[in-house]
Amino acid sequence: MKQILLTIAFSLLALPTLADNQTGMVTMDFDLTAQAPGREVKLWLPYPVSDAHQLIDQITWQGDYTEAAVYSDRENGNPLLFARWKNDAVSRKMTLRYHVVRNEQHSTKLKDKGIAIDPAAFGRYLAATSFGPIDGPVKAQADEITAGRQGILAKARAVYDWTVDNSFRDPKTRGCGLGNVPELLNRPGGKCADISSLYVALARSAGVPAREILGLRLGRKDETDITGWQHCWAEFYLPGTGWVAVDPADVRKAMLRQKLELDDPKVAELREYYFGTLDPFRVKLSEGRDLTLNPPQQGQAINYLMYPFAQVGGETIDWLEPATFKYRIMFDKK
Repeated sequence: MKQILLTIAFSLLALPTLADNQTGMVTMDFDLTAQAPGREVKLWLPYPVSDAHQLIDQITWQGDYTEAAVYSDRENGNPLLFARWKNDAVSRKMTLRYHVVRNEQHSTKLKDKGIAIDPAAFGRYLAATSFGPIDGPVKAQADEITAGRQGILAKARAVYDWTVDNSFRDPKTRGCGLGNVPELLNRPGGKCADISSLYVALARSAGVPAREILGLRLGRKDETDITGWQHCWAEFYLPGTGWVAVDPADVRKAMLRQKLELDDPKVAELREYYFGTLDPFRVKLSEGRDLTLNPPQQGQAINYLMYPFAQVGGETIDWLEPATFKYRIMFDKK
């Protein structure tokens, strides 16, 4: 069944008609052969799994690695595909393929039932991260945004509206952005990880459990190169309902692409759509910040796992340079 939906944030066109789901095959090809010879190479990939909004099947991987297996990180339970090549390897290639059916995600007619948050169950979704403090200026801003608002839903909506109203998409931002919230309070411009992180930190400061969801946009047709299509959105927890998706970053992206002002009726539609609803052109890969992988990486914690991550001789290579890192992600609609 099809239904008329409002403009999807990454579309440049008028209001489209979209299917309830998107389905297709994602193929990820990696070639680390050109990296320094005589050094051990390790590769970690976010490994998608099925949930209430997506079905993942037909998963295969192959390559000339020394070993490969699926693990999960301890803190968030993110599945990871790990591969290793010995230091004498002359070729370092790997392909991961999976089929995805992603549904449009709905949380409509939201109602706050006044159920208290269990701090034991949701403590980590109310805690600070390295780039997302919840005290000082962040707390002061959250208190100002939610002044006079009662309940989780009202506060979550207030933070969402403030984020839409005050952030902006900066196309010069590298990758999806770092999500450095103190810097974003001074200049709230960036891309999806920045805008989503701003929402999450402010929501947590206001006592609303929230988290970033790290993923990948899906193409709309066969043979679509989606190598640089990583995307981050957010969710807040509403007791009695569950996790509710919000994507202020896609509102701001549509505004930039279509040259829309905040008072444009299209923006009002986008604002309502992306508070509780997500388009089906995406797949969730992971969640969480400040990650220690499994097996553990060398050096500091990883800000997030949305891109492939690799180390050569214990040194991290730049995942935002696929020409140097040499990987390609393709989508075929099936």
